[in-house]
Amino acid sequence: MFTGIIETVGSLARQETTGGDMRLHIDVGDMDMVDVALGDSIAVNGVCLTVVELTKQVFCADVSNETLARTTLGQLKPGAPLNLEKAMQLTTRLGGHLVSGHVDGIGRVHSRLDDGRSVRFTIEVPKDLAKYIAAKGSVCIDGVSLTVNLVNSACFDINIVPHTMTKTIISNYKESSSVNIEVDIVARYLERLLLADGDKGTSNLTLASLYDAGFTV
Repeated sequence: MFTGIIETVGSLARQETTGGDMRLHIDVGDMDMVDVALGDSIAVNGVCLTVVELTKQVFCADVSNETLARTTLGQLKPGAPLNLEKAMQLTTRLGGHLVSGHVDGIGRVHSRLDDGRSVRFTIEVPKDLAKYIAAKGSVCIDGVSLTVNLVNSACFDINIVPHTMTKTIISNYKESSSVNIEVDIVARYLERLLLADGDKGTSNLTLASLYDAGFTV
């Protein structure tokens, strides 16, 4: 599990195709790796990867074809900047929200607009993910825990403050940039599901069923 608070921006040192999928070699930048061991998890642009090789400056992680299909990792070029976060500990402050590192799909930057000292982005997501995103809820974009400003069909708006712009790869986003999306795992936004906003028709969820399951009082 992760918090969605990025520790540092690293970079893709190189990638290699092996056994039909891919191995990434990731330069960790200034992230302290003293407490990292083989088998540990590190979120790379929001994707939970397992450390299989390790030096002081670089770690390697294998990426399956499933992960390559559902995330942007396969699109990266050597030198690409990467948001990095080590797995949280039980004593970690939960400054963002609970993030699993299991990306649900790829979104696209629809627009970027200066908004005071922050920058407002509109992100478009696949229709099957839109129902999980709610105004003032949480969403994880490339591993960054963010608050949703508003939702409009399959698009939602976020505001990025100067600190986040300088400490993550979001400053590099431009129109049509692809981003990894993980929706909030806490009940998958029950209100949004009840509205059945999407192509699947009427939801089987009702207030009565939520009451029986202990979600309402």
